[in-house]
Amino acid sequence: MRIDTHAHVYPSDYLDFLADSGVTTTGGQRGLGADDTDKELEARFSLMDRAGVDRQVISASPLTGALPDPDQAASAARMINDRYVDLVDHHPDRFLAFVVLPLPHVDAALAELDRVLDAPGVVGVALTTSAAGRALTDPAFAPVWQELDHRGTVMYLHPAGDGVASPQITDHHLTWMVGAPVEDTVVAAQLITRGFVTRYPRVRILNSHFGGALPMLLERWDNLAHFEAPEAPLPPSQAARLVWYDTVAHSSQAALRAAVQAVGADRLVLGSDFPYQGGEHYLDAVAYIERAGLDAEDTQGILAANAEALLGLA
Repeated sequence: MRIDTHAHVYPSDYLDFLADSGVTTTGGQRGLGADDTDKELEARFSLMDRAGVDRQVISASPLTGALPDPDQAASAARMINDRYVDLVDHHPDRFLAFVVLPLPHVDAALAELDRVLDAPGVVGVALTTSAAGRALTDPAFAPVWQELDHRGTVMYLHPAGDGVASPQITDHHLTWMVGAPVEDTVVAAQLITRGFVTRYPRVRILNSHFGGALPMLLERWDNLAHFEAPEAPLPPSQAARLVWYDTVAHSSQAALRAAVQAVGADRLVLGSDFPYQGGEHYLDAVAYIERAGLDAEDTQGILAANAEALLGLA
């Protein structure tokens, strides 16, 4: 079963709720064919069929409702999570879901996790690479990490779209071209060098976009860790092989081959970034893996078996 682990659904009323709550970036999610109307779902399913994709794991990232007010944040999380549970219930052969948590509000996040994580078709949580500008390694978030570890939860990480708070990125219209993979790289490095990968071994971390520049940097991290991250419990190249990565690379075979060499094909799972890669780009998000010249078993693993194992479906 082919599973696309990186796809989004943005109901228009959820976007309206966020906009009314002060979120100024919802325009980027509108008009892309990612609403949950019957018409747009029918078109999505048709495209999935053309690509040979059986199921998508949907997430609301980067719009996870990280609002300043904890009650508003909790309301946003409940709204989108209930909608996702309903979508999975109505389309169980098409959708699985990553639910959101209203971080940085820890108590609200724990309450929402307890409320919705065990719903049918929910296979993990979707977090952004930072929570309202705070690193996921912030000690205040330890209770959330502990609960996710206790439950053996998949944690899907997606860029927040904040350009790692760098005006060198955001002021130059590079938030998604450059900033997103930088966010992926930074959060992976934080979790690896701070030992979170081994401290919470039952949290199954799934990084977006091959972990950004991670495949090209592991040897550098290994060589420099002795004085910048001496507390790291494992060499970064070893820790990097304990987590997973989706294949969203805008069909770059070079990026795919680098990731296979750096972390192993068994750590890679299919991702498309629908609707941002729609139409022919969606088809190619699958096809580029098939034409990359990988071993047939590795190709099959990336397209199907690895995700089944990661999500507990095997």
